[in-house]
Amino acid sequence: MTFSLELDITASPADVFAFVSDFASTPLWYSAVQRVDRLSGDGSGVGTRYSVHRRLPTGPVVNTVEVTTNVAGHEVVFESVDGPTPFTYRYRVQRASAGTRLHLEGSISAAGLPGLARLLGSAAEPLFKRGMQDNLGALKRILERRHNFGAA
Repeated sequence: MTFSLELDITASPADVFAFVSDFASTPLWYSAVQRVDRLSGDGSGVGTRYSVHRRLPTGPVVNTVEVTTNVAGHEVVFESVDGPTPFTYRYRVQRASAGTRLHLEGSISAAGLPGLARLLGSAAEPLFKRGMQDNLGALKRILERRHNFGAA
């Protein structure tokens, strides 16, 4: 399944990029992510790897995720290199009239899940997309709260 989402955030592009390019921040806003441990690298540089612990409806899963692209201040790509749910997330940040426009393009597969869960991948697509929209809404609230707090 592939998807593309975008939203405007009232915060600077630099702040938005710094937050989304640090995969360790995902447990703060991505509901399925329970814990992220950095395995190697400097945090957001190409080649940095993380162990990502998620809770899915089928139970807990762990993926190793690697930063495969980082264009400072503009684009970061995270790809799973192992685990039951292969995925790629590409975040792009650009200046917008109200602050920042965040684009998320992604792909995810249920190929490694057991039994029927693997076969339900396409049926779960609307639920997954709605969940990602909710997660991005949480990301937006966190960044805008930080922006407003900093402006006070």
